[in-house]
Amino acid sequence: MTFQSSLQWASQGWRGPVFAALLALIAGLPGVFAMPPLDRDESRFAQATAQMLETGDFVVIRFQDEPRFKKPVGIHWLQALSVTATSAVEDREIWAYRLPSLLGAMLAAAACAWGAAAFFGAPAGLMAGALLGSTLLLSTEAFIAKTDAVLCGMIVLAMAALARIYGSARDGPEIGWRTRLLFWLGLSGALLVKGPVGPMVVGLTALALIASERRIDWLKGLGLSWGPIVLLAVVGPWAWAVTVATDGAFWSTAIMGDLAPKLTGGHETHGGLPGYHLLGLGLMAFPMTLLIPAALVVGWTRRHEPGVRFALCWLIPAWIVFELTPTKLVHYPLPLYGALAWLAAAALRDPLGPRARMAGAGLGALAGLILAGICFVLLSRFGAGADVTAAAAAGGLLAAAGLIGGFMLFNQAPHSAIITAMVLAILGHGALAAGLAPGLAPLWSSDRVATILESERLLPRQGMAASPVAVAGYAEPSLVFALGTPTHLGDAADAAQAIATFRPAVVESAQETAFRAALDARGLRVRMVRQVEGLNYSKGRPVSLRIYVNDAPRPDAPGMREIRP
Repeated sequence: MTFQSSLQWASQGWRGPVFAALLALIAGLPGVFAMPPLDRDESRFAQATAQMLETGDFVVIRFQDEPRFKKPVGIHWLQALSVTATSAVEDREIWAYRLPSLLGAMLAAAACAWGAAAFFGAPAGLMAGALLGSTLLLSTEAFIAKTDAVLCGMIVLAMAALARIYGSARDGPEIGWRTRLLFWLGLSGALLVKGPVGPMVVGLTALALIASERRIDWLKGLGLSWGPIVLLAVVGPWAWAVTVATDGAFWSTAIMGDLAPKLTGGHETHGGLPGYHLLGLGLMAFPMTLLIPAALVVGWTRRHEPGVRFALCWLIPAWIVFELTPTKLVHYPLPLYGALAWLAAAALRDPLGPRARMAGAGLGALAGLILAGICFVLLSRFGAGADVTAAAAAGGLLAAAGLIGGFMLFNQAPHSAIITAMVLAILGHGALAAGLAPGLAPLWSSDRVATILESERLLPRQGMAASPVAVAGYAEPSLVFALGTPTHLGDAADAAQAIATFRPAVVESAQETAFRAALDARGLRVRMVRQVEGLNYSKGRPVSLRIYVNDAPRPDAPGMREIRP
C-alpha cells in the first residue's frame, strides 16, 4: 500500500478526525503524568476545583478564602468530573485535573480535520488535524490543567461547524441540524470556559466573511431561531446562579478587574509589543513551521477559494486583535492555529514552489535548533548528571525534526518531510515533558517540600501531623495544592505559632531571622527536617525553604490534628 492510498484510507469518514485526535493524545499524554504541578495558573485552577469538591459549592470559585472571579466555571466542572471519575480529591493527583485539557486538545485536532475535509478533501483534512495536534503549543497546553486547551477545542469545533455551514452555501457538502448544533455547543462551551474569547473569534470571522463577499445569505444556515436557546440553556443556569450567589460581584470583578486591565495595559506584567505572537509563531507552531511559508503563499494565491477565504477570515482579524491587545501570553492565539493548519494542509495538495520550500526548510531547521538549545540551557542551569540523557534525547529529536524535515522539504518531498518532522517532534516533546523537565529539581520546590513532608509522615492528610502546615515567605499555589486547602500562607509569626502548636512550618530564607526571633520570644526550640533549594520561576528568583518541627515531645492530647492558627 502506497503512502497516498494509506492516507486516503485513514482519512475517510470518521477515521480522519479519530486519527487526528489519537495523534494529539500521543503528543500530549507524556506530560500529563510526568510533570509536577505548575505555578501559577495550573495550580490555582486545580486548587479551586479541589475546593469545589471539598465544599460541594460548584457555583462560586475560590482559592482558599479568596474568590476567583476571573473566568467562568466551565473548566472547573470538567476537572471536578474528571477527578471524581478517576481519582479522589484528597489524593492531590494533578494528572486527574489535566485530563480535560488532554481531551480538549484531542477535540481541537479532530474538529480541525473535520472542518478542513469539507473544503480540501479528507486526506488534507487529516493532515490539518495532525498538524494542529502535533504543534508544540497545543501538545504542551494538553498537559496543563487550565482553560486553554479546552478553549481551543471548543472554538475549533465551533469554527469547523461554522465553516461547513458557510461552505454548504458555496456548493460544499450539505449540512444538517447536527452541524448547527455542534456550532452552538462549541460556542456555548467556549463561553462557559473563557468568556468572550470564543464569541470574539466567531464574530470577527463572520464579519470578515461578510465584508469580503458582501453577502450574508449563508447566515441563514446557523439555526438562529433555536441556536441562542441552546446557548442560554448551557450558560444561563450558572450565570444566574453565580449572579445571585455573589450579588453580581462576579461580573464586576471579572470585567473590571480581569478583562478591562488586559485590554488597556500589560496585566500582571504580561505585556508585549505588536508582533509578539508573530515572532514566537515559528517555535509555538513547530513542526508546522516547515509549512508556514507555503501556507502564506496559499493564503494569497488562492484567497478566492471558499476554504482558503474562510481560513484567512478566521486567522487574520482575531490575530490582529491579539497583537494589539497590550496583555500578551504565548497561548492567546492558539485557537487560530487551526486556520493556519488548514492553509498548510491545503498547500500540500499541490507542488510547493522553490521559495516556499527553501523558506520553510530554513525556518524549520532554525526552530528545531532553538528548541534543542533551550533543552541544553535548561540542563546547564537546573539539571544534574542524571539529566544528560534526557536532555540529549529531547534536544536531539527536536533538532532532527527541524533539520531532517527541512532537508526533505528542500528536496521536494513535502509529505515525507512533515510526517517525519511530526514523528520526531512528538518524540522530542515527550522526552522533554516526561524525561528532562521533571528531573530539573530546582524548578519543583513545592513538589519537593510535599515529598519530604510525606516521607517524614508530616503531611496532615496522612493523619500523623497536626493541621494546617504554616508557610512563611513563600506563597505559590502549587504548595497549597500539594499540602491541602487549610495550608496557612503567612509570615514568621505564623510559622512560630505553628511550631508552638506542634504543626510543621515551612520557612523561606528571607523570613528566617524573624522566625528565629519569634521562636526565642516564645522559648521554643525547633528541629530542621530538611532544606530545599530551588528557583521560584514565577518570580524569577532563588528560593530556599526550610522545613521545621517542634523539637519538644508532642503532647498526647486529643484534637491536635486539626489545630487552627
